[in-house]
Amino acid sequence: MILLIIMLSLLIVTGNNSRCEPPNIITLPEPKYNSETSIEKALLERRSIRDYKDKALTLAEVSQLLWAAQGITDPRGLRTAPSAGALYPLEVYIVAGNVIELPKGVYKYDPHKHELVKTMEGDKQAELCKAALGQPWVKGAAAVLVFSVVYKRVTGRYGHRGIRYADMEVGHAAQNVHLQAVSLNLGTVVIGAFNDDGVKKIINMPKNETPLYIMPVGKR
Repeated sequence: MILLIIMLSLLIVTGNNSRCEPPNIITLPEPKYNSETSIEKALLERRSIRDYKDKALTLAEVSQLLWAAQGITDPRGLRTAPSAGALYPLEVYIVAGNVIELPKGVYKYDPHKHELVKTMEGDKQAELCKAALGQPWVKGAAAVLVFSVVYKRVTGRYGHRGIRYADMEVGHAAQNVHLQAVSLNLGTVVIGAFNDDGVKKIINMPKNETPLYIMPVGKR
């Protein structure tokens, strides 16, 4: 009888734990919608920065950068960057290396829930650096944003022309990240030179995604 009670107690505890938030889900801090940096100042000070201090990013800074890239800004699901037909073919990942409260690994951004979903564990920056043709700032950054695209989301409506629209869109999103980085006193640079297959493997991208941009980020 005592043994039966103990077993039932263990089942109850296990059942309660199973309803907790999965360990691969990271809820991000709410983004801020104002700062002391004007849009004019951010444009004036925007630079391609490749050298970063050996300091960690905060989870709040990561949250702000991801929101700037693809955050939801309207109940209808509209985002920070314009998208042809509001189809939003882009996906954003972060390769975390030195981020407070975020273990090293690869995470996919969910703009609808403003949270991260872990796709790979461990330090992947050295591998990503190699895939980016050895550009050292990829390894030296505190974190790296990786933009990918699902072309079918936009070519289904616009045909081959949709490829151009998606490629334009990643430029809009990257500029948002650049300006947000200035506001946070961070540095970043856009990288387009990399081995596509290598990046896909490191990030653990689905087959229907194509990597477009890499943006290392760190303290200036």
